[in-house]
Amino acid sequence: MWLSLLKNKLKYSVLLLLFLFSCSEEKEIVTPNKDANEYTFLDKFPRELPKIEYPEDNFPNDNRIRLGELLFSDKRLSRTNEVSCASCHKSEYAFADNKPTTKGVEGLDGTRNSISLMNVAYQKRLLREGGVPTLEMQILVPFQEHNEFDLNILAAASKLSKDSIYQYLSQLAYKRDLDPFVITRSISAFERTLIGGNSKFYDYLNDKAKLTTEEERGMVLFFSDSLACASCHSGILFTSQEFANNGLYEIFKDNGKQRLTGLDSDNGVFKIPSLRNVSKTSPYMHDGSVATLNVVLDHYGSGGNPHRNKSILIKGFYITDTQKRDIITFLETLTEK
Repeated sequence: MWLSLLKNKLKYSVLLLLFLFSCSEEKEIVTPNKDANEYTFLDKFPRELPKIEYPEDNFPNDNRIRLGELLFSDKRLSRTNEVSCASCHKSEYAFADNKPTTKGVEGLDGTRNSISLMNVAYQKRLLREGGVPTLEMQILVPFQEHNEFDLNILAAASKLSKDSIYQYLSQLAYKRDLDPFVITRSISAFERTLIGGNSKFYDYLNDKAKLTTEEERGMVLFFSDSLACASCHSGILFTSQEFANNGLYEIFKDNGKQRLTGLDSDNGVFKIPSLRNVSKTSPYMHDGSVATLNVVLDHYGSGGNPHRNKSILIKGFYITDTQKRDIITFLETLTEK
C-alpha cells in the first residue's frame, strides 16, 4: 500500500513540476544587459527639443502671451463663471489634473482625463482622437462641450469685452477689440510657452547628470525589445503621436477615434500620450481609470483585455517587483524642471 502511495506522490510531483515549468515559459523574464557601452538605443535619440513652428497669423509676443495667460485662468469663459482652462490643466500637475475627470459647469462630470499641456506646441494632432489639427481650433472645444464651458464663444467674447483691461491688451496684442479670434489666438500663444526645461534624463543624455543604478536599469528595461515600451513611447516627446487600442477594456464606453471616423477599426483607439512628466499626471488612461504607474505596468504586463482592435504590440510580459520599481524610477527622470 505504501508503495502505491509513494508512486502517486511521485506522479503528482512530476505533474506539478511540469505545470510550473510550462507557466514560466508563457512570458519572458526580462534580464537586460546593463553595459553602458551597449546602449545603442540612445545613439539617435534627440538631445534637445526642436524649434516651434508658429502660425503665420499668431507669431507670439509678450502682449499676446500675457493676454492668453489671463484668459487661460478666467472662469468667465464658462456659462456659469465657475470653470476656466486652468480648472482642468493645473500647473502643479504639468498642466493636467490629478482627478480621473474634471467637473465642468454646474458640477457636471467631464468625460475624459485631462491631457497635459506641457510641450503641446509639438503635438501634431490634438484631443484623444486626434481630430483637431491646431491649438487655435482646440481652444474652441471646451466652449462647445456641455460638460465643460457650455457657452458659445461669441457670448463669451461679448461678456469679456466689457473688461477694459482685456480691451486694452487686445489692442496691444492684435490691434482689434476682444473677439473669438483674439481669444483663440492669445490662449494658443500662451500654451505654446508651456515648454519643459531640462529633465534628469535629458541632462544624462547631454552628459550633465548621471543616472542611479535603479534609474539606469529601468531605462534599459523601458527600451528593451521584451517590453517594447519605446515602440509607442518614442522620440523626444516619448510618444510616436500615433493611435492605438491598448486593451484597456473588452467593451469601451468611449469609442475613441471612432467618434471621428465612424470606422469600427477605430473603436477603442486613442492617441498615444507623451510620457514626459508622467509621474506628475496620474491618474492614467483616457478615462483616468488607472491610479498609479504600478498598475499601468500591471495592465501591460498582463497583455490587456481581448479586443478586436488591440495593438499587436501588447503581448504581455513578466517583470519582478524590483524591475517594476526600476522602470517607475526611470520614468521619474522624465519630470521636467
